[in-house]
Amino acid sequence: MNTATHPVVRSRTPAGTRDADGMAVASFLLGLPGLLVLNLVLGPAAIVLALVALSRGTRRRTRALIGLALGIADLVVLVALTVADHGVIWSFS
Repeated sequence: MNTATHPVVRSRTPAGTRDADGMAVASFLLGLPGLLVLNLVLGPAAIVLALVALSRGTRRRTRALIGLALGIADLVVLVALTVADHGVIWSFS
């Protein structure tokens, strides 16, 4: 029977910070294509992920802020195109 103890390997960044960093990157990556397609879905998703990442103390604060700005820009583009065309441009039928 092996009774040797194994050392616990700890990462340098806590799991919460690593998750927040991933959310910051995800908000940026969702906000960017949201300027062109599915801005009604990708914009709010980018905003929520950026706000959660910022509240959890991400080390990628700039990336989260850019993701937040892109998410807001997604919604502004949606409103501008809706007003300009008197309705939504895309339809599912």
